Amino acid sequence: MTSGTTLASNFAAPGEGERQAGSTESKARGRALTDSGAGQPLLDVRGVTIQYKTQHHLITATYRVSFKVLQGDRFVVVGPSGCGKSTLLQIVAGLIDGTAGEVLLNGSPVTAPPPEMVYLFQQYSKSLLPWRTVEQNVALVFESKGMKKRDIAACCGEYLGMVGLASFRKHYPWQLSGGMQQRVAIARALAAQPRVLLLDEPFSAVDALTRIELQSLVLDLWARQGLTILLITHDVDEAVFMADRIAVLSSRPSTVEMVVDTELPWPRDAMGTRELPRFLQLRHELVTHLLQRQNAGRADA
Repeated sequence: MTSGTTLASNFAAPGEGERQAGSTESKARGRALTDSGAGQPLLDVRGVTIQYKTQHHLITATYRVSFKVLQGDRFVVVGPSGCGKSTLLQIVAGLIDGTAGEVLLNGSPVTAPPPEMVYLFQQYSKSLLPWRTVEQNVALVFESKGMKKRDIAACCGEYLGMVGLASFRKHYPWQLSGGMQQRVAIARALAAQPRVLLLDEPFSAVDALTRIELQSLVLDLWARQGLTILLITHDVDEAVFMADRIAVLSSRPSTVEMVVDTELPWPRDAMGTRELPRFLQLRHELVTHLLQRQNAGRADA
């Protein structure tokens, strides 16, 4: 990037050299989406505005936020602290209503939590029932469908095997590390067979090495299960590593300033990807941009 080029212009209109630098895997995937008719958005966020009242003021958290997520996307939303990222994800999930705008899933308005979407919370320890074993926590999904006990046991074993916890099925959550508890939550989410997996900063409560392992696990499961992922995170490194595209929010009242195509090759390698020049460039420019926005927001507060 030449001196004086802004982040927005660099990402919004990449040069021909940048287009050619995109990986063969990414280009082939893009052609496959178009050829299969999957180029239409699976998830369409249209003009979502979030307002809430305090004792003396009306606060606008987001203003007309819009973006589209394609089938099979790994789409990440980042933004300065306090810009409404998690609240936005709850609206997408149908858990709460926005003040204005709408969310469409496969063309239909989201007015309640759809069965095709599963929300993975940040506080994994609060989402697991401590009086139930690991297997019994995953079994909740199958019990709600009225499955027989022997079938439930087989299904639980399958999904716990996907996250490397088959040998811990009889343990209780409090007997596991934080990273293992989050793996249980991931296994239960996958057991629901979602079309869209919504992730609300799901790795922020674990240590750095466990976070890297869980990021790679989710990407591996994405490839095996054919998921569409929408991730909210404050961690730019995580965003660049996991995303096909990144929506960058402004400070409050937040809007979508740009959508960045990471143009990094797939599959992602926990170490090798983070050492690529493109990865380092994106991380540097996004961190610089977000720091500027966050500092400007504090100055205006």
